[in-house]
Parts: sequence; structure tokens; C-alpha cells
Amino acid sequence: MDKSKIVYIFFAAILVVGSFASSANGCYAVVVGKDASTDGAVLLGHNEQNDGRRFLNFRRVPRIEHKAGEIVKFQGGAEVPQVKESYSFLWSENPGATYSDGYLNEWGVAVVSDGCPDRAEELQKLEREGQLVKGGIGYMLRRLIAERAKTAREGVRIAGELIERVGYPSSRTLVIADSKEAWLLSMTRGRHWVAQRVPDDAVVLLPNVYIIGEVNLEDKVNFLGSPDLIEYAVKRGWYNPAGPERFNFSQAYGQRQQRIMDQRQWRGQCLVTGKDIEQEPDRRLPFSVRPAGTLSVKDVIQILRFHGEGGLCKEATQEAVVFQLRSNMPVDIGCIYWRCSAEPCISILTPWYCGITETPKAYYQNVNVKENLTLEFHFYESPGKFKPDFRMAWWVFKGLQDKVNADYRGRIGVVRAAFDKYEAKVFEGQPAVEKKAMELFRSNKPAARRYLTGYSRAVALGAVQKARKLTKEFK
Repeated sequence: MDKSKIVYIFFAAILVVGSFASSANGCYAVVVGKDASTDGAVLLGHNEQNDGRRFLNFRRVPRIEHKAGEIVKFQGGAEVPQVKESYSFLWSENPGATYSDGYLNEWGVAVVSDGCPDRAEELQKLEREGQLVKGGIGYMLRRLIAERAKTAREGVRIAGELIERVGYPSSRTLVIADSKEAWLLSMTRGRHWVAQRVPDDAVVLLPNVYIIGEVNLEDKVNFLGSPDLIEYAVKRGWYNPAGPERFNFSQAYGQRQQRIMDQRQWRGQCLVTGKDIEQEPDRRLPFSVRPAGTLSVKDVIQILRFHGEGGLCKEATQEAVVFQLRSNMPVDIGCIYWRCSAEPCISILTPWYCGITETPKAYYQNVNVKENLTLEFHFYESPGKFKPDFRMAWWVFKGLQDKVNADYRGRIGVVRAAFDKYEAKVFEGQPAVEKKAMELFRSNKPAARRYLTGYSRAVALGAVQKARKLTKEFK
């Protein structure tokens, strides 16, 4: 694509950021099919955005063997059997938040989500009707996908079976991706869900509304879903099969919006296609678009950093990520969890290879991993839970973010000049790093993993050091 156009729009928007504002709150995802990327990777970009006080842990969780008869309990009391062994994964934990964690497991399966308002009944009524069993699955859904799925498609099926078994207490869209394909899985409060495959040659821009439209459950290559998806909508009076229109999931299950065309989906499609798409409030945008040219990791992060009309980057962002999922290398090397701590326009994108054995202690609270995985620890409340701790990487970047936002136009140029230079060196060095990792991997896989661990650690801690230095420059 015309990369200069994205860069130009991004930096031009920085100069006038105070003049524009996005009314939308919530997360944002950019999903690139393998034939639409520069290197044949499936790319999944995501801004995690939440209101209120937050912080993030980022750590690796190893494989865990479980005893026979173990169960997994959910927040409301529902439960399902545990598997014999759960897979390892890289985990971005947003403590206290129910729907905000991100994952990349050892098979290269990535999972993130965006909230999407639906028109379902209140939870108490859904419980009485049997649409929810003891509150449903909630927080643990993405975790179980990461622990159990070897492919994105398997992740969709696992999620669908869990939703149909105990129900889901929220309305949102998961993005589940691997090195060969990506899926959007939309679920409503209750037992109903639908998933659509992202076309290999296209890009999907996901804001905080349902974007899956017409559904064909007989086309199992591109769609999966609840068997009674349409029947339930008819029962609720959300769809009339005798009418002139075909069934449309977002129209039937989505909460009514004053403006049908979502501004952030519109902005993303403009950036990706290189076109100034006309804003027609009553028109639904397509599920996916063909890009003006192939996209790279750098292109995706530039989209996530976009300010201006239909802005995608904002102070409420706790993390921006780009999962680079490639099938032409072993998963340990070919799948990377690129991430920025805090607001991406004021942060550095650093790589975490799937094969790393640990993350630095500066990136997570020093607690036993099995304790960290419990619901009690994730949701515990204490007076100092969200107190800044500048020994942690996330708080260092959050501190810099606060300093820059005190005078954004006056300071962002200084930050980006330093961070862009650092990022450029990382991208330039990526081929050599991966060449060495591949050489090691062929003869000594543990040595390759140690090498990637050391490399990822050095780049990440170097970024923290840069952020500390810049913070001191701003009074």
C-alpha cells in the first residue's frame, strides 16, 4: 500500500489532535489476511482500551499438568472439566478487568476481544430462561482457548461449545488468529454466537459494534455458529423470515445505534484502502476491504497510533499489540507478540517471540504463576492495587504517557524521534536475529529459545530505559 499516506495522515493529525475527538470508547482491532500482508503472515493488531485505573502484567505461563477429575470454575459458579494438560502461553493480564486479557499460545494461536453492545434481555431473565448457567463463562473464555486450541478454527469451536454449554454474560467479538487464518467470533448474552473467517486477501477493521452481517451456516469454510442462531432471532422478534431481507447478524442481534456507519470502522477502512470513503450515517460498511497494497507490522501499528477524526489511539489505551503469525518458520520463531505498553503513539513496539521461556520480572508482579492464574488473585481488591510502581515497565510507560499528554503537541515530536529510531533498529535487525535463531533451532531447540528469550529481554528493557530517560527530560 502507499505507506507514506498512512505516515503522513498520522503525523499531520498529531499537529491538530486537540481539534478532533472520537466519541467511541473501547478497543479496536486490525486483522490482515495472509495474502494481504507483506510477508505472508496473518497480522492481528489490537488496542486494549478501558476506563478507570488499570495496569498490565505480561508474562509467560508454562504447560501445566492437571489431575484427573479437576474442574474449571467460573466467576458465577458454573464449571467445566479440566483438560489433562493445558498449553503454555504469553499472557497480557489486565488485573481486575473481566474482558481485557490478551493471549498468544505455544501453537501460535492469538486471542483478543472488543466489546459490542447487543439487544439481549437482562442477565437475570436469561438465567431464568436457561440461557445462562450460574452466570456463564465470562472471564475464562479466552484463557481456555489459549490453553486448549492448536489452531484458530479449533479455538472458535472450543469457544462455541463452551458458550452453548453454560452461556456467556457479555456481548462482544473475539478475534482468534493463527499463522494460516483469522476468525471473528461474535457472541451475545446467552448461548448464541457466530463466527466469520477473514478473507485471506482482505483486511477487517473491528470497532465496538458487531460487523458480521449476512450469515451462511452451510458454508462451514467461512462461517460457524449456533445451530438455532436464526430461529432464536425470529422467536425474539428480531428477524422476520417472511420479509424481503436476508438474515443479518449485526442487524438482528446488535443494539440499535443512532448512526449505523461506525466512525472508527470508517476511519480504518479509509487508511487501509487509501480512499476517502464517503460518510453515510445510514449505510453499513462491508465486513472486510481489499487494501491498497500489502501491509506490514509497521503499517498496522501506524493505524493503531492514528489520532484525528475517527481516532483509534487514546489515553485510555493500556496496550497496543501486533501479532505477526508466520507459517514459513517454526512457531517459536515465526510467531511474535509485538507490543507497546500504554498508549501506542507514546510508546515503543518491541518483539516477544513465541518461543521465549520467560519475560523480565519488570513486566509482571512477582507472584507464583499458579496463584496468578486464579480468579481470586485476578479479581482481588486492595487499597494499593493500582498504585503506581515505577519498578514495573508498564508504569514507566504510563508515567511518560502522562508527561507527554500534559503538552502533547509540544512533546510528542521529541518522543517519536527517539522511539522511531529505536524501532527502526529493531526491525532492521529482525532478519539477522531470526537467521541465527533458525540455525540454533535446527540443532538445539532449547538453545534457540534461550537466545530468543535473551534478545526479547534486551530489546524490551532497552525500551524501558529509553522511556525513563525521556520522562526525566519533561518537567
